[in-house]
Amino acid sequence: MNNNYKLIILATSWGFPGTIDEFCAAAKKEGYDGIEYWWPMDAGKQKELFAALKKHQLQVGFLCGGGQADYAQHLDYFKKMTDFAANNTSQRPLYINCHSGRDHFTEEQSQAFIDHTKQLAEKTGILVCHETHRSRIMFAAHITRRFIEKNPSLKLTLDISHWCNVHESLLEDQQETVNMALSRSEHIHARIGHPEGPQVNDPRAPEWAAAVKAHFDWWDKIVQRKKEKGEQLTILTEFGPPDYMPALPYTRQPLSDQWAINTHMMRLLRKRYS
Repeated sequence: MNNNYKLIILATSWGFPGTIDEFCAAAKKEGYDGIEYWWPMDAGKQKELFAALKKHQLQVGFLCGGGQADYAQHLDYFKKMTDFAANNTSQRPLYINCHSGRDHFTEEQSQAFIDHTKQLAEKTGILVCHETHRSRIMFAAHITRRFIEKNPSLKLTLDISHWCNVHESLLEDQQETVNMALSRSEHIHARIGHPEGPQVNDPRAPEWAAAVKAHFDWWDKIVQRKKEKGEQLTILTEFGPPDYMPALPYTRQPLSDQWAINTHMMRLLRKRYS
């Protein structure tokens, strides 16, 4: 292992019921190195975020993306959001993770998002990644492969749980494409998916052993590359609340404890990859 290798594990605010300060306090207490957080366009929310990060001595990666169905409006908002996140003067992010575009945009339209982030990364020196996420431009393995082949500098956030769901498999029939994605993955969203959904109800349950093993086999390859090259690796534990978390009918009571699962994953990842 190259001694410059460094592992940074981040907490997700997704599903946390309290304030940003309370969330940062909880993440710090559990032993996280930082958080991943949607870049707030509101100046007041930015102030709260940076105050909490400073108070609790946490690092941060920013999520950026839009929801507009109209291509031109969506791209304009995406450019503004990523530019603001990259050029803020309060705290340099570890990375910017992009929920890029929509799955119904044309390939040419989708390329515009990649072109913008390439320029932004070159200008600022910040790592900018595009997430393999349902409903976004990297929603499927074979579609992402086209962009990988076309864009030598493309960097990915690997959330391969989505592809398990999209392709209704553990991707056994697309190993070459998956390996191409692994070679471009700089950030990991550590959630366990399965052929019928993007999140198992509890990765500690024995019935999910095959899915858990498949995900760790994929992540192992990224970590091996990072260790050999002596590079920094960021991982987000990202099991989500209902409706990602299966819930009981009528009451919508979650079947498992989201926070407990994420902290379990954090400790498992740290033990395996430190």
